[in-house]
Amino acid sequence: MKISLITGLCLSASLFAATAADAATERYTVIFGGKAVGHLTADIEGAKTAIVFDYKNNGRGPTMAETVSVDAQGLPTAWTISGTTTFGSKVSENFSRKGDRASWVDSTGKGSTTVGEPSLYVAQGGSPWSVGLYARALLKDADHQMPALPGGSLRLEKGEAVAISGTSGALATTAYTLSGIDLTPDTFLLDDSGAFVAYLTPDFIIIRAGYEGEEERLRGLAAKWSTDRYVAIQKEVAHHYAAPVRIINVRLFDPATSALTGPVQVVVSGREIAAVEPMGEPGTPGEVTIDGAGGTLVAGMYEMHGHLGQDDALLNLLAGITTVRDMGNDNAVLAELKERIDAGIIGGPRIIRSGFVEGKSQYSANNGIVVNSEQETIDAVRWYGARGFWQIKSYNSMNPAWIPALVKEAHWLGMRVAGHVPAFSTEDADIEAGFDEVTHINQFMLQWVIKPDEDTRTLFRLTALKRLPGLDLDSPRVQHTMKLMTDRKVAIDPTLGIHEMLTKNRDGQVPPGAVDYIDHMPIGYQRSAKKAMTDTSAPGDDAAYRGAYDKIVATLRMLHDRGVFIVPGTDTGGSFTYHRELELYQQFGMTAPEILKRATFDMARYTGQDQRLGSIEKGKLADFFLIPGDPTRDIKAIKTIGMVVKDGVFYYPSEAYPKFGIKPFVAAPKVSGAQ
Repeated sequence: MKISLITGLCLSASLFAATAADAATERYTVIFGGKAVGHLTADIEGAKTAIVFDYKNNGRGPTMAETVSVDAQGLPTAWTISGTTTFGSKVSENFSRKGDRASWVDSTGKGSTTVGEPSLYVAQGGSPWSVGLYARALLKDADHQMPALPGGSLRLEKGEAVAISGTSGALATTAYTLSGIDLTPDTFLLDDSGAFVAYLTPDFIIIRAGYEGEEERLRGLAAKWSTDRYVAIQKEVAHHYAAPVRIINVRLFDPATSALTGPVQVVVSGREIAAVEPMGEPGTPGEVTIDGAGGTLVAGMYEMHGHLGQDDALLNLLAGITTVRDMGNDNAVLAELKERIDAGIIGGPRIIRSGFVEGKSQYSANNGIVVNSEQETIDAVRWYGARGFWQIKSYNSMNPAWIPALVKEAHWLGMRVAGHVPAFSTEDADIEAGFDEVTHINQFMLQWVIKPDEDTRTLFRLTALKRLPGLDLDSPRVQHTMKLMTDRKVAIDPTLGIHEMLTKNRDGQVPPGAVDYIDHMPIGYQRSAKKAMTDTSAPGDDAAYRGAYDKIVATLRMLHDRGVFIVPGTDTGGSFTYHRELELYQQFGMTAPEILKRATFDMARYTGQDQRLGSIEKGKLADFFLIPGDPTRDIKAIKTIGMVVKDGVFYYPSEAYPKFGIKPFVAAPKVSGAQ
């Protein structure tokens, strides 16, 4: 499982191997973007290990302390965990097993069971050290599989041998993957004694101290192994039909009327829509026929605030998202991902790239290009412009004095500009400097409730939301910003869903946004979802955060009523959370048909792609999805997708979801005539 800004537990319950029993201390370094941002330390005393895990990237990260004891088989007998998550919510978890009785307390509440066979407790808030504990126990099991507590099962698979070198000399390691906790497996290295060496992803690593010089190579290996997995999945679930495909008995969402058409049939030939015909028109010899069973076809949707990775590329596509605007990434990683998707090597949406530019500070995000002067800022913009990026995204640590030069250069090169408000500046200043779009509703509203010297490069930019309930939206300061937005025709990417999570998620409760899909998810995903993102323990904080969300919705209603263009994006990985993002737009006055049009045709036009995308018409690319219901009456209908088509390639979520541990939502349509 990759690091998640949503759970804030960073590799929670699923990362690294325990150090060897005879080692007193093992130390690890957390590296993002080539920069060391934190550490993990494990102090071992016999069967008992004390762990400290702490990192800060982009001004935030978890701080965890835990103690775990294991029996002779390596199974946990006692485990206590305390600390804070990435966004500040508190962690207090404990597990114990006595004989055949196991009990635990975590953010979801209390649980207990009688253990009839060897089982591994999967810690909800565990540090990265825990994956190695699981691996060592599974290595002792004949088939390397074992039931998990509180549910599900774990499976360990052995990979290839990897030799690394560092200040302690050469080291022989073996790669392993651990599956069953979350949507994607964890990949890590163990040495010959079973001790943890490194946790690997294409974007970051955590590695034994002294071997940090292997970071770039190991990330490359992680990218290769991940690609191999998704190449294999693509071969199984992507259907390339050699003949024309006739989809019968469907209605189309027509953005021109914001309504459904009558029953029609859609013919796909190659990458394109060859025809839209009335029902009853005869097919031609050799066609493949797909029965839509009276369902609805909707053009592929646009997720406009992604940070796309290989692990969530196919999941976005299966959710009907055929285009993602990436809002900041490791440039090399994104380039390789885009190349693989465009070539059809792996499944995923087409990618619109934002060039991420960040100022250098102790709080810098480690994506894109980090600059230290106005000239470096201009040079970064030119680098992105020469490589065809669609826009520039500025970030928190940028020097406000460099913003006008950034905007001028970007506009000169034909790129748009969006982003966060630089610390100690205001959204008004960004708009006046020429921003085309503002990013995140909290960034937009903070200037109205914070002081000029308060630093928004830390979690304060989220905790300050508690001040919003007392905000007067009719005040001159607020109205001045509203006028700037309308006069200059500036759009906003509010990411409303993540603000719902920040303000409304509570320990032990199914989040409002996950009600419709959480039961379909792996056990680790379900438990992580039931963890609050923010700390609401202080008196009055619970009500303050809930009131903040109400004020956010009221602000968006005011913007919408005044004609400000709302851009739909999540910053939470898209897929299922994108469906919730759209659903929430009804709260500030958008209707279901308006939302569908915004997510499809309006976004195609906004990004200059409406000649080929955004609606289901002859000559356009075959990008659409099939659902059984009517989304113009109930926007939730988009959550039950039976088929997705992108560039004429057909995907059936019911085939692909089990590969992620997800229980399908609806059956695939009936297909006949396929060879």
